[in-house]
Amino acid sequence: MIDTKISRRAALLGAGAVAAWVSSPARALLNAAATLPVPALVDGLVGRMTVEEKAGQLTLLPSAWGGGIATQLNPPTQGSNWEEQLDEVRRMQLTGVFNGNGAEMARRMQTVAMTESRLKIPLIFAADIIHGHRTIFPVGVGEAASFDLDLMERTARMASYEAAASGVDWTFAPMVDIARDQRWGRTMEGAGEDVLLGELIAAARVKGFQGKDLKANDAMMACVKHFAAYGAAEAGLDYNTVDMSERTLREVYLPPYKAGFDAGALSGMASFNEISGIPATGNPWLLQQILRKEWGFDGFIVSDYTGDEEMIAHGFAKDAREATKLAFLAGVDMSMTSGFYRKHLPDLVNSGEVPMARLDASVRKVLAVKAALGLFEDPFRRIDAKREKARARTKPATALSREAGRKSIVLLKNEGDLLPLPKSGKKIAIIGPFAAGQHDLVGPWVIYGSDKEAVDLATGVRNAVGNGHQITIVEGSGVEQALPGGIEAAVAAARDADVVLLAIGESQGMSGEAQSRAEIVVPAPQQALAEAVAKVGKPTVVVLKNGRALALQGAVADAQAILVTWFLGTESGNAIADILFGAHGPSGRLPCTFPRSPGQQPFYYAHKPTGRPDPDNKLAEYKAHYRGIPHTALYPFGHGLTYGKIEYSDLSVPATMGWNGDLIVTARVSNRGSRAAEELVQLYIRDRAASVTRPVREMKAFRKVALAPGASETVRFRLTREQLQFYGVENKPTVEPGQFDVWVAPSAEAEGVHTTFELTAA
Repeated sequence: MIDTKISRRAALLGAGAVAAWVSSPARALLNAAATLPVPALVDGLVGRMTVEEKAGQLTLLPSAWGGGIATQLNPPTQGSNWEEQLDEVRRMQLTGVFNGNGAEMARRMQTVAMTESRLKIPLIFAADIIHGHRTIFPVGVGEAASFDLDLMERTARMASYEAAASGVDWTFAPMVDIARDQRWGRTMEGAGEDVLLGELIAAARVKGFQGKDLKANDAMMACVKHFAAYGAAEAGLDYNTVDMSERTLREVYLPPYKAGFDAGALSGMASFNEISGIPATGNPWLLQQILRKEWGFDGFIVSDYTGDEEMIAHGFAKDAREATKLAFLAGVDMSMTSGFYRKHLPDLVNSGEVPMARLDASVRKVLAVKAALGLFEDPFRRIDAKREKARARTKPATALSREAGRKSIVLLKNEGDLLPLPKSGKKIAIIGPFAAGQHDLVGPWVIYGSDKEAVDLATGVRNAVGNGHQITIVEGSGVEQALPGGIEAAVAAARDADVVLLAIGESQGMSGEAQSRAEIVVPAPQQALAEAVAKVGKPTVVVLKNGRALALQGAVADAQAILVTWFLGTESGNAIADILFGAHGPSGRLPCTFPRSPGQQPFYYAHKPTGRPDPDNKLAEYKAHYRGIPHTALYPFGHGLTYGKIEYSDLSVPATMGWNGDLIVTARVSNRGSRAAEELVQLYIRDRAASVTRPVREMKAFRKVALAPGASETVRFRLTREQLQFYGVENKPTVEPGQFDVWVAPSAEAEGVHTTFELTAA
């Protein structure tokens, strides 16, 4: 995939820019330090910079020449227009910009930096490449449903391949926040509710974005976000307070960030939220004690969009100057959007409130990262308009989008083996606001891709069956409003059909940042549509579009078949059709729990048992459950059906695990059906009694197994003592002897096969 050809500088920049770079102080220092470590180059530059120029290297702003919908999402601040922003580059008041308008924008801006600024330090160009650049892949939580780490690394790699060609050096991804309250809109960006899955996906996406060589022209730097615990906002309300024990923070929320940094990410982003009274942006315990001293992170931390400024509204800083001081001394190296650092850091340094040594240390980190990206060797290495065009939406990228889409789909229900559908002989009515049309396909947080370039459901179905005459399409309802005559038209279409595809759910505007929902249900007009269509009595497949787990109710929950299709990206319709008509079997599993009712939120599988657990969920009095419903999921974490018939048997687990030994767990998984299947085999444990109470289950491993009809396979897991550890009473990792449950099962609530073992003392 790597494109090693570098375009001619004369064609790209003109001879003047090349000459200026060759003779620049930065280039001279690089030549002098060719055989020395990068800090020799960096220290030489830092020694020549003014305080104002140093503050400029710690200032990142939205591009005044935005790309796609970037200007709407991240409007330029402080009245900057394009010419004013170029002047800021000349004066070395910017380290770079984000969400700009591609290679041409980057070329013009970098040319100014390399020909007209005093020290000619290259700019860095960043962007929100969350789940694709021009080719869009499933949203994060959707792709997490694939449980396919290789796939996630490949989609991140392809996103980098496309985006780097347009001048992007740095992406604000992956988002690795654990999300256990489905009301939170940013659930769609991450990996769901599980710690292990979150860790593995964080590492896979970092490796995909950064590739094997960070200097390559198809690699871009990852940014692990949002540090920390943004997904734990109270009531699932975006930007809200987080208040939790240090134990929960360390045990549940911090591990995915560490996994991303351990995988090589050189940047991280501070989160908007406070943690137990201290905003993350101004939290030295979080940003220095944990991140740098305990974890040894040596990259840089950037604030989130105006995160430093928002500490004033938090009531933590009295004004902009104090917010700057608090954020910087806490460990935020770079300010995004507010402009506070370039405005206030020089005075804070000159007054002695911020030590010059601290300022220099942050500048060194930023310049060292620019060097690691290869920008001092070649400031234009990722800026090439011809390469940008050649790499966009290639056939391999489109094929990968389709593969990722179908592997992300989860089959929740399939009564009477309604699915897969035959490709001929059936009249199909596609009903609902997502039945057809170039809208709500690529999902939230897409800057450069487009619904206009994506495949809708109706087109995908037509492509699969090859006979448009057997398909009827009726909108029936808007997303959040009824349509005059819509239900009547839908009912008529259902009566004339053999099978109904009910395309309902959330619009992409209902998920993402600032899109928390108090009621995580199918919107009322669509629910009314579903109830009316259900009364016709035709076999119905719900094709659910969503960016979070939903509480399915009424006719939606009662449909014969339910497919969770998330927001699948460029190849949405084709990917769904692949599953509907059996070209591929469903293999996705839920990375987040579907509750019975919205009122159960936050609800997740790895909850504590309470002192009064409800026995066998019989709704016993004075036990832990809500009125009228058991304390269980509608569809639990890990759930998902195949087109096969899967059975678990022959669990083998030794009775004891020695303190310095391990445990081999085996189980037999069989496909008794007539169709091939890919099963996700999951290993869960529970510590029966510990000095700190433990969850009812914790996933410790998983493995995908492909099974032909009638085939069986013995699945083997190795369980170690380290996998049994937890944070004890001193908030330190510990392991205690005792009895453990172990399940090999198809979901977090399924029994599968189950036994116990004893961990013996040292």
